Amino acid sequence: MKQFNPTKFFKEVKQEGKKIVWPTRKETLITTAMVFVMVLIFSIFFLLVDNIISWFIRLVLGL
Repeated sequence: MKQFNPTKFFKEVKQEGKKIVWPTRKETLITTAMVFVMVLIFSIFFLLVDNIISWFIRLVLGL
């Protein structure tokens, strides 16, 4: 079994941390906008589905 070496571990963590590529501001804004648009689209979709199902249930039950 390998021996745990904290110094080596943290050195490797630091090396891996340097490999991180952060998104640019433009990429972040575009991705955020895409998320908001998709949330809006799905919200409208589920609102319509919910209203259609409610209308159908009221029609069947005669409420």
